[in-house]
Amino acid sequence: MLSLRILHTSDWHLGRQLEGRSRQEEQEKFIDELCEITEDEKVDLVLIAGDVFDTVNPPAWAEEFYYEALDRLARGGKRAVVAIAGNHDNPERLCAASPLAGRHGIVLLGEPKETLAPSLTLSEKRVSRPAAGQGWVELGVPGCRETAVVAMLPYPSESRLNEVLSASLDEEVLRREYSQRISLLFGRLAAKFRQDSVNLALSHLFVRGGLESDSERPIQLGSAPAVEPGALPAGADYIALGHLHRAQAVKSAPGPARYSGAPLAYSFSEAGQAKSVILLEVCPGRAAALREIVLNAGYPLVRWKAKEGLAQVYRWIEEKRDPQAWIDLEICLTNPLSPKEVQDLRRLRERIVNIRPVFPALEKSAALGRAGLPIDELFRRFYRERSGGAEPGDELVRLFLSLLERNDGRGSKGEEGESA
Repeated sequence: MLSLRILHTSDWHLGRQLEGRSRQEEQEKFIDELCEITEDEKVDLVLIAGDVFDTVNPPAWAEEFYYEALDRLARGGKRAVVAIAGNHDNPERLCAASPLAGRHGIVLLGEPKETLAPSLTLSEKRVSRPAAGQGWVELGVPGCRETAVVAMLPYPSESRLNEVLSASLDEEVLRREYSQRISLLFGRLAAKFRQDSVNLALSHLFVRGGLESDSERPIQLGSAPAVEPGALPAGADYIALGHLHRAQAVKSAPGPARYSGAPLAYSFSEAGQAKSVILLEVCPGRAAALREIVLNAGYPLVRWKAKEGLAQVYRWIEEKRDPQAWIDLEICLTNPLSPKEVQDLRRLRERIVNIRPVFPALEKSAALGRAGLPIDELFRRFYRERSGGAEPGDELVRLFLSLLERNDGRGSKGEEGESA
């Protein structure tokens, strides 16, 4: 065989929920689909670019899925698998099985400065490590003439690098100095690349200019700064990245670099996005041939906007609109939904995740009278008019104000949430 067939995936986030709803079934189906793809496409090497888990302390079933996936992908040591830690992963937990995994052609790296050891014995029938060192490994795959040199940089925060990367609090200075440090680290790793090998880089970081989704926002706080595209390693045949949940190429990188994206949509800002993995065929001295393979394991996330009110929602349910989807429902109302009406909606469609009432008449009244009365008083007047004189409770008023504030915030940031 003259080339390596490589599959790039990342951001599994095993254990993650959607507004309290379990995604376990979908994540299990994804693992099955991933394993089927590697078999059907005769993949030689699988790259997993971090955030295997959603938390540093994942549920037991998520760890079971992870180990099962590694075992199935590796095929008893006949296929190479490389996985690194992302910012959601506990590096020690991710790599706990390293001694056993190494015997099956699986490379696990949790910390940026961790050192790997080469294989004590080499075999043409099993994945081997002819050479290895700090953050890099050379892999021999059965049936492939060329080896692969993989430069790995797991999530490089200051704490995991055990370094103070900048004494400045200025955002621009911090970003520049952080990028310089990442560039230096990648440069040392890229020094291991060879002309007669397939040269790969694998990392979990945020490259400046990448498009984000709402599901990434919580992890930006206190995280490492964005990295300039030029900090990525030169000389790599392919740079496999994790961290951003939208599949995309990295512009202005020194070589072909891509985010594979998450395999499932983890927020409604990702509604309508196709989820995929990346298959590439690479041989030394030639440009990598890339192909995205769309995944089918996850249920779609859709937004319903019922401008005609509750009757329209019941009609859509009766018509079995988007039967498998998770639904974010925005519904125009003249009166607040009763608890029974909310329960009926969720009973009829279990995957209705959010129900957000909109009161056009109230918004119109607020626009006319906002200069003279507080918005909570306008709501109380509106409620009394619509309910025959009943007075809204304080909890209902607070709920209305919080919904109004949330909608205003969404309007200012945009639906896609690309300003992190």
